[in-house]
Amino acid sequence: MQLVEVNNKRTIKSFHQLPFRIYKNTKVWVPHLRQDIESVFDKKKNKQLRHGEAIRWILLDEKSEVIGRVAAFVNRKMKSGKIAVGGMGFFECINDKKSAFILFDACKKWLKKQDCQAMDGPINFGEKDKFWGLLVEGFDNPSVYANNYNPSYYQAFFEDYGFKTYYNQHVAIREVTAPLQEKYKIRAERIAEDKDYTFDHIRKKEKLKYAEDFRIVYNKAWGNSFRNFKSMKQKQAISIINKMSPIMDEKIIWFAYYKNEPIAFSIFLPELNEVFKYINGNFNFFGKIKFWFLLKLKPPKNVHGVVFGVAPEFQKKGVEGALAQQIAFQFLESKKYKNIIMTWVGDFNPKMLKLIEGLGTTPYQKLKTYRLLFDKNAEFKRYPIHV
Repeated sequence: MQLVEVNNKRTIKSFHQLPFRIYKNTKVWVPHLRQDIESVFDKKKNKQLRHGEAIRWILLDEKSEVIGRVAAFVNRKMKSGKIAVGGMGFFECINDKKSAFILFDACKKWLKKQDCQAMDGPINFGEKDKFWGLLVEGFDNPSVYANNYNPSYYQAFFEDYGFKTYYNQHVAIREVTAPLQEKYKIRAERIAEDKDYTFDHIRKKEKLKYAEDFRIVYNKAWGNSFRNFKSMKQKQAISIINKMSPIMDEKIIWFAYYKNEPIAFSIFLPELNEVFKYINGNFNFFGKIKFWFLLKLKPPKNVHGVVFGVAPEFQKKGVEGALAQQIAFQFLESKKYKNIIMTWVGDFNPKMLKLIEGLGTTPYQKLKTYRLLFDKNAEFKRYPIHV
């Protein structure tokens, strides 16, 4: 077998073609967009590359056929506790452990040269909302946009190599008509009766205003809870809202206010994989034309939750349920959507797991983020629980 670095048009094409071979008989699989993946390795588009480096390989068999692929990456400014941790991802492989281990070895060897003591995977070299985690449950459910999907045999590859669970990622689904648990319903009704609380959906004409509301709540909600948290800047918030704008449904992005100050938000987007499944992973000129045509002709019936946040001082007061009620009323009124998919919540965030359960969800999929310590004698610690 031969390991080949991906560094030209031919090898990039092979890198993207392999999944179509592995998933050719998997009806629920939807290929990631080639353009989304390539942006991860583009220095002009991925800010992580300002302080780091990425490399990827394909693995060829004796007949020069591609049988595996993987990427490794490191941000030299990021540390996990006292150790430098690199990442690996975009792993695909035929059902052959020897081949998988060659790919893992390549990542490990390269990351050691970058002075890393561990590697997490499979992860993205960027934000956690894309290409993150290994699917271990829910293989019969359609893959969600930008969420990883993989064969069940990958789990044995990772665990037999020595990877250990760093945290679990839970994806849940809720029918639009599903009721809230009684305790959430009572609190929500109490909030709704208080005139100091107001709720509003986003309006594209006022994107800058809502981008700032989003930024304020985001920084409050995550600022004191997450390791290595960096406050969101105004420019970043505007960029996030602008990127969502073309496919945004104004009526499913909601904000909560207390005395006109933003205190919570819930951002949902149409589940685009219901459309992307028809364009074979290529969002080129023709892919875009087909996408926009199908989006109008056959709009998605489900939505997926992008992010949900509540300012700390308003948590456990019923704001979560009240916001969910407002969204539910809108869904019922519009009759456009059937299900809400909540993607994904880590087991390090028990408050959010409890909340989404209380909102009437059921399990949809489960993924794992693994960590491999290069020193086998080093103490392994799971990702810390947020309290």
